[in-house]
Amino acid sequence: MSLLSLKTELRQELKLTPQLLQSMEVLQMNSQELLDYLGRLSEENPTLELSDSADLRSAYESLRQRASWLDAGTFGSSFAHEEDGPPEPGAVDRALESLSAFLCDQLERKRLPKPMLALCKYMAELVDEDGYLAQEDLDGLTELKIPADMVEQALDTLQSLEPAGVGARDLSECLVLQLSRQKQPVPYAMDIAARFLTELGRGHYGPIAKALGADMAEIQAAEKAIAALAPHPGRAFEPTEPTVYVRPDVFVVELDGELRVVLNEYYLPKISVNPYYENMARNGDDAEARTYLREKLRQTKWLLESMERRGSTLRRCAEAILETQRAFFEGKTTELIPMKLTTLAEALSLHPSTVSRAVRDKYLQCRQGTYPLRYFFNRAVGQRGMSRQAVKQRLLLRLKDEDPAHPLSDQALCALLTGEGISVARRTVAKYRMELGIGTASARRKRRGTK
Repeated sequence: MSLLSLKTELRQELKLTPQLLQSMEVLQMNSQELLDYLGRLSEENPTLELSDSADLRSAYESLRQRASWLDAGTFGSSFAHEEDGPPEPGAVDRALESLSAFLCDQLERKRLPKPMLALCKYMAELVDEDGYLAQEDLDGLTELKIPADMVEQALDTLQSLEPAGVGARDLSECLVLQLSRQKQPVPYAMDIAARFLTELGRGHYGPIAKALGADMAEIQAAEKAIAALAPHPGRAFEPTEPTVYVRPDVFVVELDGELRVVLNEYYLPKISVNPYYENMARNGDDAEARTYLREKLRQTKWLLESMERRGSTLRRCAEAILETQRAFFEGKTTELIPMKLTTLAEALSLHPSTVSRAVRDKYLQCRQGTYPLRYFFNRAVGQRGMSRQAVKQRLLLRLKDEDPAHPLSDQALCALLTGEGISVARRTVAKYRMELGIGTASARRKRRGTK
């Protein structure tokens, strides 16, 4: 019996060329990362020449005269940074200290299959500074046709990493993940973290004890165990010095009576091919040097193409955001219209991952302020189909108008929103309130009572 066999197989594979990889990398960079990247490339590639552009500076000053609220700090530093080099011996490399880098390092050691490793690393990059993973990002993975069981497995893997609680989708899950790792679990602590956080925050021990069949001492012991946990496990990886400046990547300004998108490329150096090395690549006497310089010339041309593609994609995304949220930018409302990243990608005939890279870690400055581009993506909530941001705005208005002597409970806020056609659960109201940094009704009453 022959052990050899021949068969025909048809399959589709994605080949990532160096050009495509560079284009994806450049697209994902924010303005400061791009500036640093160009500085490093100019040191490695002799054919790439960077120079300050007086024309861009003049154009920016002209724009500021027409929109005086624009940030004056765009040209705060040159493209050559002293901190671009390696750290001093013994100094801490901040890039290696980041939460995402710490998570990816752990993933590398798990010897996962390549597709699973790639998915886990991608999810690690989506984790925010508090260590949480937004449900919208997970839904986006499903919309990218990634199998649900694979996403679930990757989530389990991410949540198994240090620090405990990382990758949670909300506070309750974060606390449960931490409690599940304790060698000597405290009775009822996990049940309370999973089901009764709102009641615990209000000090309503009676209903919790009745529901769980526990006595008051056990509930208080569980409360003590929960209070010792870290509600923001990712914050240990924040830099010791706070970020004091964000350079916007996009402006929305009114020019000639019309709102327009303007890319903030004024801070970038002028990129050109060094004529001396270009000539040497064509006419040099040394064959080895010619081969080397021709390869570097190709890399420079790829960079120029990647920069052009980045600008075009970012502009199209920003223009689509402007069109969808025009009422917000015109100052007619502070509420955003529901908009999904996948819907925008479909409208622009782009892959959702391309749009995700284009808006990631990038900022938009308009008359109302400076916002992350992701701020403008909000899912619909309630019967009226309002965005999550709009619901939070309504919640803030209700809290602003409340009687200080009788603060509104989450249930009362829920009833008020329901009366406006915004059907949300009480725990959703509690979640939004906590995300806004607002305490419970009892906490607000106590705080006002001490003033």
